[in-house]
Amino acid sequence: MLRISEFSKLSHLTIKALRFYEKEGLLRPAAVDEWNNYRFYETSQLETAAKIKSYRQLDLSIEEIKAIFSGADVISVLQEKAMSLEKEKCLIESRLSIINSILEDKSMKYQVTEKVISEKIVYTAETVLRSYSDIMQWIPTLGQTCLELNPGMKCAETPYEFCEFLDCEYKDTDIRVRHTEAVTAFGKGNGEISFATLPEAKVLSIYHKGAYEKIVEAYSFIVRYAEENGYKIAGIPRECYIDGIWNKESVEDWLTEIQLPVE
Repeated sequence: MLRISEFSKLSHLTIKALRFYEKEGLLRPAAVDEWNNYRFYETSQLETAAKIKSYRQLDLSIEEIKAIFSGADVISVLQEKAMSLEKEKCLIESRLSIINSILEDKSMKYQVTEKVISEKIVYTAETVLRSYSDIMQWIPTLGQTCLELNPGMKCAETPYEFCEFLDCEYKDTDIRVRHTEAVTAFGKGNGEISFATLPEAKVLSIYHKGAYEKIVEAYSFIVRYAEENGYKIAGIPRECYIDGIWNKESVEDWLTEIQLPVE
């Protein structure tokens, strides 16, 4: 039997940590002296201590470790943790990109162009998303659903798709969004997807490269450009995602086109 101080040295866990894991029911002493309250551990418990230390280094929570010790599948728990860390990684990279841009005093060199978007047949769908990042999971599911409803359905020869944010104010969550994509013919819809004719529209176009969190700079530029050049805004801005998390490792390479309908 090992005293708590001896067990601490061998397990590389502080006495404070050992008392915490005891309280949480993860690593209870094998025996406690009823007279002096000294705690004793068996050498076999070093294996449990090593597992706890390893899981904590992977940033697993106490509840997640408890679940594993209670029989939860380790692979499933670690897969969920990996997905969580990937999202955190993207957030960190985005913030680093913004910080580096500020430190390097890089200003976006925007170029506004006027375009006429011809009339198109489109399928469209609306939903409410928990967060903006969910949009990149939602869009592919729409395409799959459309194909299941309409086998052989093809996108327009000149690809054109965009998203519009329908709320009257900026929202961090419960975001109403509409996705539209041009196709070659009308098809069968359902309660989620419908087909329509997208009228011809004149738009001002601007490209934003980099973190989405800084896209407000592009919006500021294009709206000011419209005002200064006598344009009247005639619709909801359209965001066309050209490059992003699905094909670019660095947020600095993300590319979004903003199209502002005008008269």
